[in-house]
Order: sequence, then C-alpha cells, then structure tokens
Amino acid sequence: MEASLFINNKDVAATGGGTFERRDPLTDKIVTKAAAATVADAQAAADAAAAAFPAWSAVRPTERRALLHKAADLLASSADNFAAVQMGETGAAGAWVRFNVGLAATMLRETASLVSQITGETHPSEIPGCVSLSVRQPVGVVLGIAPWNAPIILAVRAIAAALACGNTVILKSSEVSPGTQFLLGRVFRDAGFPAGVVNIISNAPADAGKVVETLIAHPAVRRINFTGSTRVGRIVAETAGRHLKPVLLELGGKAPMLVLDDADLDEAVNAAAFGAFMYQGQICMSTERVVVDRKIADTFVAKLGKKAESLPAGDPRNSNIVLGPLISADSARRVEALVKEAVGQGAKLVAGGKADGPLMAATVLDHVTRDMRIYHEESFGPVAPVIRVDSVADAIKVANDTEYGLSAAVFGRDINRALAVAHRIESGICHINGPTVQDEAQIPFGGMKASGYGRFGGRAAINEFTELRWITIETEPHHYPF
Repeated sequence: MEASLFINNKDVAATGGGTFERRDPLTDKIVTKAAAATVADAQAAADAAAAAFPAWSAVRPTERRALLHKAADLLASSADNFAAVQMGETGAAGAWVRFNVGLAATMLRETASLVSQITGETHPSEIPGCVSLSVRQPVGVVLGIAPWNAPIILAVRAIAAALACGNTVILKSSEVSPGTQFLLGRVFRDAGFPAGVVNIISNAPADAGKVVETLIAHPAVRRINFTGSTRVGRIVAETAGRHLKPVLLELGGKAPMLVLDDADLDEAVNAAAFGAFMYQGQICMSTERVVVDRKIADTFVAKLGKKAESLPAGDPRNSNIVLGPLISADSARRVEALVKEAVGQGAKLVAGGKADGPLMAATVLDHVTRDMRIYHEESFGPVAPVIRVDSVADAIKVANDTEYGLSAAVFGRDINRALAVAHRIESGICHINGPTVQDEAQIPFGGMKASGYGRFGGRAAINEFTELRWITIETEPHHYPF
C-alpha cells in the first residue's frame, strides 16, 4: 500500500517526495511504500496541531465523546482493512490483528467516558473571601510515539486519552508498521474529527532521531508519550528533559512468572505458554522468566515442554499456525544465539531452540542461572527460561533481580500467600493465577524501574494529559502590608 503523511486531515507527500519501504518479514515482498517525513514535515504537523488546539480544547465534552465513539465504531468495522496491512508489515496472525482492533476500539470507548471526569477541587483559604480552586486543563499538543508489535492498540493508546482531555495530537508511527498506523488517520477523519486534531507522520529509519527531536523541541508540543525499548526511551526522555517537557514512558520488560509449590500446574503451564509464546514473545509483558519451586519443577517443566512442542510455527496466513515469524531474521538469530549461549553454560534445552529465517519454534530452556545473558536481557522472542528456586523468598529475590519492572504473575492456591508475594514484587502490574500478558482499557497501565514511569489507561491518564492549575477568586478587598 501507499502510506502518505496525514496532516490537517489530508494525505500529503513528504517534502521532496522521499519514501521508504517496509517488507514482509517472511516473504520479503514490499508491503508498504511510506512517506519519509523531513524536519519540515515534522514542523508542519506540529504547526497544524497547534493551530487546531484552541478550537478543539473548547469543544463540549459531549461532542468529544460522540466523536470518540464514532471512531471506535469505524475502527471495529475495519478489521479486514487493517489485517491486510498489519499481517504483511509485522508477520502477525489474523487473530492478533483482530485482537488489536477490538481492544483499540474498546480503548476509544473507554477514553470517551473520561471527558466528563476531568474534575477539580475547591480548597480552604486563609484569605478572607477567597474562593480557591484547582482545575485541570488540556496542555496543548501531545506527541505520541508508538511501536510495531501491537501497532493499533499502542497507537490508539498514545492518542485517545489526550484527545479526550482536549489536546491535539501528533502520532509518529513506527518505521516497521507505517501503513497500519497511517490507516488510523482515515478512521479519525471519517469519524468527523476536525482538521489538525490528529496528525500522523512516518519517517525513514535513518531520520528518526532528527524527526523526533524536531517534534519534541517544537514550542507547541507540551507532552510526550513513548512506548518502546528502554534504550530508545532513555534517548526520548533525555531529549525531552533538555526542553523541560514531561514524558510518559512504557518501556521494556523481563516479566517473571512465579510458580509456587502449591500451584495448579496445568493452569500455570497454560499461562506460561500463553505469556511466553503469544505473538512470538514480542510483547512488552511477555513471560521472560519462569521462576519455579524446585519441589514441583520437574513435573512443571515436562508439561511445559510438551505444550511447547504442540504449538506449530509457520506462515500465520495458515489458520492452524500459532507462532508466526519474528519481526526479522536478525531478531530470530539473536534469540537463537541467547539460547545457544545459555546451553553452553549449562542450561538444558527442553523444546525448540532453532531459528529458520525469521521463524522460531516455541522454546523451553531449563536450569537457567543468573550468569547467563538470557536471565537478564529481554529476548523479545518465543523462549520460556525456567529458573529453579528453593523457597518463596528465593522466588521473590529472582523476580526482583532485574532492571525491569513492568508485569509479573504469581501462581499458587493459597491466595493470601500469593497476594503477599505479589506485594513484594517490584513491578507496575502483577497478576495472581493469571498470565503476565493482560491489558484492559480502564486499568492504569505502566511500569517501574527501567520499564518506565507514568500510567496509560483509566482515570490515571487524565493526570498525564492535563495541566493542574490553581485559580483564586477574591470576593473581598485584599489586605496588603504596604
């Protein structure tokens, strides 16, 4: 497909006509020819959003709500259009695309409910006759930067709450999924959003740094949100920090799943397989460490290995395939190298472990220890590293032995004990007897430590995309000392 820039509700070519290509990771065929934005294009998008802000911020809450609901309806009915592009750009299975569309539509509906929840407070004042108020107001232009692995969900999340709060938005799409995210512009335009309220720009990979820096530096851009790797998140935060602009970051993860000695092993195996192998493990919440009590480890590992071997890998356009390609053959080779290195250091390969181009079978790796790279590094691949421990205290220690802190899970029949363990895990999210991969539109979502800061989702997003101000009204003459 041809993916233009989307500025002021118009499909426009990049200045100078520059483009770049996105190829199918499995077939290497060109899927998308996308506009390669220049610095001038980035400035134009920010200018358009700035010009649209005064009118959009004054739109009544009921009107904003209606537009968000209309966008949700249009998105939900466009699954086939998105599937045709996203499957090619990212190697996703049709079920993953439809999940993206469905959850993103739910996010739009949920954020529509926020428009009447942007409230303030009155405060007691020491000044006679003074009415003291705190109010929340839209900030201006919000820059959202979304990745490729859940390109519809994460792009919508980057912009929906900002719109509900009365801000205008620029979405910088991923270089891997420019066509998928470009289609969102048409959804918002067809829903009736005014020109300039939503703008989407794409850039060639080599130009990402200067395009992002231009957007962050633009005077009208007042908030930035970024979802992606911790490495790039640090760069975004440092750049924003030079301009004293707040950033909401949702970054990498190394999610632990703790299997206590009283866990339902069949349930735990199913959750571990889902968490580690869903979308080839290319999800920020993917189960990257399975921490198992040694007393039940042999049985658990045998069951998980058998489960992994039953999951077919191949072309996701075939309906029986569970694991499609990783985002590139290089990614698969990197994951395979991590596995081979661990085996060389004493880990036991229970299932999988081999890459075939961008494809890799579901992999279970037992007896992983902290001197192995796969213990620490985010693999972003279909690998379940099993770490055996001798006690609950050791399980908690291993769970927290990471720079990351996004998602976690604890399995155990004793709910009081499992809850006590969950409270001691350093992560923004923790599920008891559920997988590490979960998301709901109404829930505050975000991490700790190197997994970022701030929260998407629910009322928490209002704090991120509004300015809290103090306003007073003095109804009596003020007393001055001179």
